[in-house]
Amino acid sequence: MTVTWMGCGSATSSGSTSRKLTPGSTSEEEEHRALIAQRKLRRMLSNRESARRSRLRKQKHMQDLTAQVGRLRKENGQILVALDATAQLYAGVEAENTVLRAQAEELSARLTSLNEIAYCYLVEMEGGSSMVANEVGIHGGCYCPAIL
Repeated sequence: MTVTWMGCGSATSSGSTSRKLTPGSTSEEEEHRALIAQRKLRRMLSNRESARRSRLRKQKHMQDLTAQVGRLRKENGQILVALDATAQLYAGVEAENTVLRAQAEELSARLTSLNEIAYCYLVEMEGGSSMVANEVGIHGGCYCPAIL
């Protein structure tokens, strides 16, 4: 019987190394097959364990991502609440500013009116002197109902 041994134990008729098996070498062949089967089994078990570890890593990664999604959603909710509170505060400040601007315009108009009245009284007290008008920077006449 002629058997050719190749790298992983397959038998072909065109290999480079040939052995003639004798009746006692059948146990060598069986040992070789057992060794190959053992290696194959170890490799299979190693691959199985590697796949198990890979699944565990993937599962842990998914759990981590799920937890992160939960944290980010919670944080997003808190940010939205803070944003809403800030928007309400801004609207209140804006309304207050509008009122204050209107009051400032009203007070400015009153001040202008009072300055005109004060000028008229000053002109009247000076006897209509143009010197007072020049100092104040106003030219022309004034209408003061209280003086008339």
